[in-house]
Amino acid sequence: MKKIYQIQIALKNFKPKIWRRILVPSDVSLSDFHKIIQTTMGWTNTHLHQFYKNGKHYMEQMEEDYMWDDRNQFDYIAMQLSDLLRYENEKISYEYDFGDGWNHEIVLEKILPFDDKEEYPVCIKGKMNCPLEDCGGVWGYADLLEVLKNPKHKEYEKLVDWIGDEHFDPEHFDKDEVNELLREKNYGCWEL
Repeated sequence: MKKIYQIQIALKNFKPKIWRRILVPSDVSLSDFHKIIQTTMGWTNTHLHQFYKNGKHYMEQMEEDYMWDDRNQFDYIAMQLSDLLRYENEKISYEYDFGDGWNHEIVLEKILPFDDKEEYPVCIKGKMNCPLEDCGGVWGYADLLEVLKNPKHKEYEKLVDWIGDEHFDPEHFDKDEVNELLREKNYGCWEL
């Protein structure tokens, strides 16, 4: 029987908390779940990523990956989200961009019955804007926000030019925008 997972995705090591609450089918592929995370959080899917749980890393194995370690790395290409999350309050981690190290905690908050009137995936709540790509992880992002508060800072003009918008709002989150983006994409889980 099809089930729906209520998932919370939260960026680790940053305050105020940057998070999203989504509903996804339990049988969504990990590959598609990665893309759903990218869309709901606001990332651009331009860096490597992995899921991890109990010391095991789950990612797509690249051809001729000479660093692959079969003892604790597993190709997730045929895996579903329900292979890693089965019970309410169970957690996994997700890392995006190994250089900046955007680490996320993913919690299976609730297991819900499938509702054929709902379109999945769907974002039902969230807080705060996604950090900017390539800004140096949570510490670089915190520094960037401090500079943006002070137009007299020596790095201000350079950062505004890099961002392309001096009105970047770290508190902005629009659930409707996120859901519109989710509807535009096809993650293989619209029709259940």
